[in-house]
Amino acid sequence: MKNLYLVILMTLFLFTACELKQRPYGDEDHNARIEVLRYDRLESRYLTTSDFSALQRMNTEFPVETRTLLEKVLQIGEVNDPEISSKFLRFFQDSTLLTLISDTEAEYANMDDLNKGLNAAFDYLKEQIPGLSIPRVYAQIGALDQSIIIGDKSIGICLDKYMGENYPLYEKYYSYQQRESMTRSYIVPDCVTFYLLSLYPIQDFERRTQLEHDLHMAKVMWVTNQALKTPFFNTEYTRIIDNFMTLHKGLTVSELLALDDYSKIMP
Repeated sequence: MKNLYLVILMTLFLFTACELKQRPYGDEDHNARIEVLRYDRLESRYLTTSDFSALQRMNTEFPVETRTLLEKVLQIGEVNDPEISSKFLRFFQDSTLLTLISDTEAEYANMDDLNKGLNAAFDYLKEQIPGLSIPRVYAQIGALDQSIIIGDKSIGICLDKYMGENYPLYEKYYSYQQRESMTRSYIVPDCVTFYLLSLYPIQDFERRTQLEHDLHMAKVMWVTNQALKTPFFNTEYTRIIDNFMTLHKGLTVSELLALDDYSKIMP
């Protein structure tokens, strides 16, 4: 778990409300059902067939997601650049990336399992965290840059980072330990964990000890385990949180997440 908090944060992109404004949400969002939006299919269609209508839909139906992809993830230019569509197309003309697009779309032709898992997890979180906003979740294809992108009430899943530990391309760039978490089974846990981290960031990050960072991360992982109804994350520090919650049965999940005095948790 050494430097775990920093390692986890390196795998996600977090855009605060002051940087990117998501679409407005109403009170009914608390009861909304999650279905992963297939932004990736529009992206794939444009990049593999140069279908301009697909690009138009990306810009009109997913303006925030497109801006995020072009400006923040791929970093190929500003979305209002007259040449941005050509730059976008050229960026993905590498044969390796085109193969990645094709393989990703084949692997994720169906996402029913992910929709089911996300809804079950967020149903639990809605019960435990009053006023929780249900995120808009979409899928995209990056260039092996990011795994999960968190915006204002949104979660972006970079499918290209979840192709399985034995995916041939990964073996060139990642260790086996890294590849173990680059599987389909990690998508729902990662979405829940990173979304909770965005809602409950550790305060005074630079002044905190490594133990405090690890315990903060473990809090979020423990809650994710509860939401998944399985001990997906099983570490020394999640076990500490589990023991702490056993001794403090009256403490709610939202109170645990908001707890900032780690001297109360430290063994």
